[in-house]
Amino acid sequence: MANETTEVDVVAEPETPQLEAYQVILRPLITEKNVHKAERLSQYSFEINPKATKEDVRRAVETLFNVNVSKVRTQARRGKHRRYRFRMGELKSWKKAIVTLHKDQRIDFF
Repeated sequence: MANETTEVDVVAEPETPQLEAYQVILRPLITEKNVHKAERLSQYSFEINPKATKEDVRRAVETLFNVNVSKVRTQARRGKHRRYRFRMGELKSWKKAIVTLHKDQRIDFF
């Protein structure tokens, strides 16, 4: 019995399914501040799927808008508390991505 070796099956973790480009980016965030950043710094803000990673966002922006992405920063935004009549409620939490493009590249939303 001392010489017997037991085989251990290695269980691979299931891969998470890849999100399609149109599933990653939910909508662009167009505010006065974001328009200023887009014009001066080539930075664009998007509301993204909460399950999306930085690589997913990079791939989605490059395929949907045909641009080269240099940097992606993400933020998980917590939902705010809001009052509705006599009850307290909470807005949904969401995720935001700020995408920086290479120099001289633009995305036209209008």
